[in-house]
Amino acid sequence: MTGFSETLAEAVELLRGLPRRREGVPEARGRVAAWRARRPEGRAQLVVDVRPGSPIVDYDLVLDHPDGGAVAVTAPAEDGVPWTVEHSTHWAASNVLSVDGQQLSVHTALLTLRALADRDRTVHDDLIDYCLLTLESWQEPDPSQEELQLASDDFRRHRGLHSRADMLRWLEEVGLTPGAYDNHLHSLAKMRGFRARKEAESAEAYFKEHIAEFDQVSAVWVVGPESRLAELAGHDDPFSALAEAVAHPVGELTVHVADRAASELPAPLREVEEGGVAGPVAYRDGFLFGAVRRRSSARPDPETLAAAGRAAFSAFLAERRAKAEIEWYWL
Repeated sequence: MTGFSETLAEAVELLRGLPRRREGVPEARGRVAAWRARRPEGRAQLVVDVRPGSPIVDYDLVLDHPDGGAVAVTAPAEDGVPWTVEHSTHWAASNVLSVDGQQLSVHTALLTLRALADRDRTVHDDLIDYCLLTLESWQEPDPSQEELQLASDDFRRHRGLHSRADMLRWLEEVGLTPGAYDNHLHSLAKMRGFRARKEAESAEAYFKEHIAEFDQVSAVWVVGPESRLAELAGHDDPFSALAEAVAHPVGELTVHVADRAASELPAPLREVEEGGVAGPVAYRDGFLFGAVRRRSSARPDPETLAAAGRAAFSAFLAERRAKAEIEWYWL
């Protein structure tokens, strides 16, 4: 143990003498590499931590213990407070963003997201789903280079990053290094693999259980004040009244004509049979009245099964989210 005690003593002195500014990190790594060459039995590894909002860096040195396991050495050279404790109360430790010197804390960012969620609740759902998918895809095989490229192409396409210059500019704007992006991409590719497998496995069963959702429906509907829609619904021929509304729309009425899967229609129309009408019923900020002109039974063709797989995956995530133990850290 005497040899290891000497190694520890040297490690402390080494740490206390390392340069503490960001530009000195390469020099610090060089000093540790030279010391490791003299003390190979410790297999020393330098851990560098950059203080948030500061040019100062902190170090740990991890050493192999002769009896097995490892020992982490921290040797602050100033007030003796380890960096892990100091960071917990550092003014920038809880910040996620700075714009022209204006800091945004994690607490404020989460409250802002909550406020946005009043209009679009997918903001919080996306954060939760990311955590759930990280858990679910943990045991997925590592993605191939082709799968990584597909994930990257999809990521860039959804953000309009069509050139290398666009991508580099975006990375700089959001504060990501290429290495950090590659790590994120690896996770995204595993999630894509999990999703593709789950959709393929679930599509046929979901289609059989929810076949009516995939009927192809031709429908027309209007949204507006209840009194105006009541006039349309009270017409001797509601279809003619709707046709008149389509041909000569009134400013206070919003008219929609669509051919799509039943599940993509407004909820009041999804189960209406061919030739049937629905409404007026409350819908969003007004009322809805509509009719189904044609309805064709769904067939399990590749396109429909792909849609069933997506719907099955959405249902899986919703169920997983409902059962998850979720805790928001507002403070």
